Amino acid sequence: MMQNERSIPKLDIIVVGAGMVGLSVAIALYKIGFKVLVVEGRGADLVHANPAARCSENQDQIASYDNRVSALTRASENIFKNLGVWQKIVKMRLCPYRQMVVWDGDGTGCIDFSSAALHEPNLGHIVENSVVVAALHATAVEIGLEIVFATKVVDLTEPVEAERVLHCEQLDKKGHPQSVSYGAKLLIGADGALSKIRQLAAIPLWQRDYGHHAIVASVKTQLPHQNTAWQRFTSDGPLAFLPLSDPFTSSIVYSTSPEHASALMALSESDFKKALGRDFEAKLGEVVEVAGRAVFPLRQRHAKQYVQPGLALIGDAIHTIHPLAGQGVNLGLLDVASLVQVLSVAKERGRAIGEESLLKKYQRDRHGENLKMSATMQAFKWLFDPQPAPVIIARNFGMKLLNKAPPLKQHIMAQALGLSGDLPELARSIS
Repeated sequence: MMQNERSIPKLDIIVVGAGMVGLSVAIALYKIGFKVLVVEGRGADLVHANPAARCSENQDQIASYDNRVSALTRASENIFKNLGVWQKIVKMRLCPYRQMVVWDGDGTGCIDFSSAALHEPNLGHIVENSVVVAALHATAVEIGLEIVFATKVVDLTEPVEAERVLHCEQLDKKGHPQSVSYGAKLLIGADGALSKIRQLAAIPLWQRDYGHHAIVASVKTQLPHQNTAWQRFTSDGPLAFLPLSDPFTSSIVYSTSPEHASALMALSESDFKKALGRDFEAKLGEVVEVAGRAVFPLRQRHAKQYVQPGLALIGDAIHTIHPLAGQGVNLGLLDVASLVQVLSVAKERGRAIGEESLLKKYQRDRHGENLKMSATMQAFKWLFDPQPAPVIIARNFGMKLLNKAPPLKQHIMAQALGLSGDLPELARSIS
């Protein structure tokens, strides 16, 4: 039975979703003076999955690593530094990668990128998602940002007198459901690819199946990863080995056909290790240990609009792309930086933060960039899908040519670092 509905004092902003993107935008907006509440459907154990002690004491234990990781760009690093989160991540664990090696499994084409060519210390960092969430939550607690867990969104109202009302079902301390409503001038949906906020707002979504499932796991290899992100394009899809803090431990993302993914998941651990080592051409010797094997389908999504009066979507709620370049969360964090900039200017000028005309500035800033990245990932996927021999020959020739063109390689690396274009203030270096 639902208990009597209660309401809380009015807020400036409600953020739905306490993942990496949701907590980032909430912390940023709270720090510039907005009254912010975060609503999360999952329980509070979400943020305790990988505390600092576990990270530091179990560096070489493969089971201690989260099987979901992100390749954070320099722009994302800047965002976390500006929010006071980065040092907490560093104190737990992360792995800078200084090289990237990509090769064609159906030919001899190969490209290698090095941070030294850009006079940069690294090309980015591989960080477990649970480490980022734990660091963000610690920062939220530190600054006094309120998060309500185990609170599922049920409905939301159209804006009335410049306010949206969010109706939720919340579990009390005894685990009993009760109705609760929160009112705010602006509602931010950061609740992932299956966003309830997007659905309730009836925002249309363009989507297509990539025809790939992604297998993720943590693996130990015979040889050290050399702080290098490795990616082989196989005939079934890209296989990436991403370096983790232990020199012999990597996180894998194997994007392959649903049939091949199903066959790999059905293998025993011993047979899976052999198959993985074979598909990776034993670049790091034998795969000696595997943990956290899981699989999920890949879909390309893009919301046809990002905003409505009193409502804005960010992160996976508006776009999901193929993980072959690891850019998903970085796009979401740039959404954060862009939206924060728009709302910060509005606050300075005394404008209503729920105005659709204001929020459309954020949509204009991000829509083209997100679409461009989505189209790029689709093009890469197509290029490395099974192709006729002439396409494979041209592909390998192109990779070799690019590898011998330093200026073009440096341009690509600068873009991969997330430092190209006119970045929002939150994504810029504070030094």
